Amino acid sequence: MRMRVLNVWTGAKAFLRPGIPRRKLLMAVLGVTGSGVSVGFLKQAAFGTDPFQCFCNGLNNALPIGFGTLYVLINLVLLALVFLLDRHSIGIATFINLFLLGYVVEFSQQALFRLAGPPTILMRVAFVAVGIVALCFASAMYFTADLGVSTYDAVALYLARRGVGSFRIVRICTDCICVLVGYLLGYVPGVCTVVTAFFMGPLIAFFNDHCAKPILYGKHPERGAF
Repeated sequence: MRMRVLNVWTGAKAFLRPGIPRRKLLMAVLGVTGSGVSVGFLKQAAFGTDPFQCFCNGLNNALPIGFGTLYVLINLVLLALVFLLDRHSIGIATFINLFLLGYVVEFSQQALFRLAGPPTILMRVAFVAVGIVALCFASAMYFTADLGVSTYDAVALYLARRGVGSFRIVRICTDCICVLVGYLLGYVPGVCTVVTAFFMGPLIAFFNDHCAKPILYGKHPERGAF
């Protein structure tokens, strides 16, 4: 038992050594947390959420379960699928996303309401703009950290790696499917849902190339998440 503890501690110290590994961990944690806060902004704006949250909200309409708990259950199902298809996409960020993001969404939405009260139309527009940009930036951060991605994001990355199409195109397709299913389950998509369905993939790719990769690899990055 003592030897096991020492081995775990040695591995942890190696993972957190100065340099890129520590930076990767920070990018992953901030990326997942930022994604949750961003979705909170979108939910508070009430112009529709991102496509995957549209799917989750559709299920939430049909099932009497809290959103945070339902989000965990949906992702556990997807986790089993990803584990069979693409284990490389599973990492510490996957589990942070799995068990934390749904509750961060709930907390951030409630915090916004306490701070600003019922939003005016201008505030809702501002929440949408901040939410979409922040969500795409945060997603690019933890994609590039390569310490695991959310189970939903892993599906698009897996299909792109299998040559089904570029990440941009595959992500648009999976997003549109989520919007359709969410709508059929009773969630009405909004303007924000449509915008993110068609532009979230390209925006994530943009932030990956111009922000996340330079932060991790320097001014002339040669690698990236996709």
